[in-house]
Amino acid sequence: MSDEWCLGNGKVDLHFSLLNPCKIRVKMNWVLLFDDNCCLYIFNRVQLLTEPSSRSPSTFPHDTYYKTPTYPRHSLHFHAQNYFHFSSLNSHSMASPSTWNLSPKLFLVSLLLGSFVVASVGNLYQDFEITWGDGRAKILNNGELLTLSLDKTSGSGFQSKNEYLFGKIDMQLKLVPGNSAGTVTAYYLSSQGPTHDEIDFEFLGNLSGDPYILHTNVFSQGKGNREQQFYLWFDPTADFHTYSILWNPSGLLDGTPIREFKNSESIGVSYPKNQPMRIYSSLWNADDWATRGGLVKTDWSQAPFTASYRNFNADACIWSSGASSCSSTTPSSTSTSGQWYSQELDSTSQERMKWVQKNYMIYNYCTDTKRFPQGLPPECTATTLS
Repeated sequence: MSDEWCLGNGKVDLHFSLLNPCKIRVKMNWVLLFDDNCCLYIFNRVQLLTEPSSRSPSTFPHDTYYKTPTYPRHSLHFHAQNYFHFSSLNSHSMASPSTWNLSPKLFLVSLLLGSFVVASVGNLYQDFEITWGDGRAKILNNGELLTLSLDKTSGSGFQSKNEYLFGKIDMQLKLVPGNSAGTVTAYYLSSQGPTHDEIDFEFLGNLSGDPYILHTNVFSQGKGNREQQFYLWFDPTADFHTYSILWNPSGLLDGTPIREFKNSESIGVSYPKNQPMRIYSSLWNADDWATRGGLVKTDWSQAPFTASYRNFNADACIWSSGASSCSSTTPSSTSTSGQWYSQELDSTSQERMKWVQKNYMIYNYCTDTKRFPQGLPPECTATTLS
């Protein structure tokens, strides 16, 4: 039996043994199934959350599971100071949760001392540079559109020219359409070095008709293992959706959060807050693990695969030459820029987050008692994590 899990998100014909040592759990309308090798499969509209009962805690879905890709990826890092909010932004008028038309949005909250440098929706030539891909990444339409592509030879990637230390950052993304099995689109903020901080947004490709999986993780001082995964409840390939990062002393700006990670330094949990970060994104082949644990390979007849980016906006402090562009003066409550500084996660947003987690979360490290047999991480048992 392999030490690694087989994670799937498509349909497959399997014969399941009643004698294999895997447990099956049913949550909501999701069914959890394994094959005879204890490999986990995710079917369309089926949620799978289980562990084999006869072996040590699984590494799913953290370091061992996520192998290093062939192409440069830049590890994801981040810094913030009070709490993180992974959330979804309503792109249309709000209705009941069942009718929301939402796009995923990541909010981070952290202590900020400073005035704010405002970058309006600008020219992508000015804000980003292509870092790898040998022509597969392009900035088009006079700087209004950036595309990453992947073929059998290579993927591609870019990074921001600026480093940021606190603020609100927006980007619109449209993911790879159709049969994207085996591909991974990563969009993240990152510091550098072995003790990096990291916020991880990875979109795991799917077979046509199956939902994308959004993988999230939080690293501080080089330590992660805080994975949460969600099915997306809309088609992220049909149109552009806004993905944002917001960190301030109190909460998120608006939208529907899917994850909140608060500052738990008071109970000994390190928190990312000191390291400036760049924005990174990459599109690369990970068909050894990304779809059904590598059982479904990338269909290169569908190549090139393309992800698109537009409407970048940063209302943030820029870090340059060892100093922040922000002063010690906070913005006034009536100013247009920096309004996110005093926004909070209100009761409505908390209810939206509960709705997302109840209906679309498929993995939560804070409930994985077999992975942590000596006890869950301290932030999981405190009142700091949602």
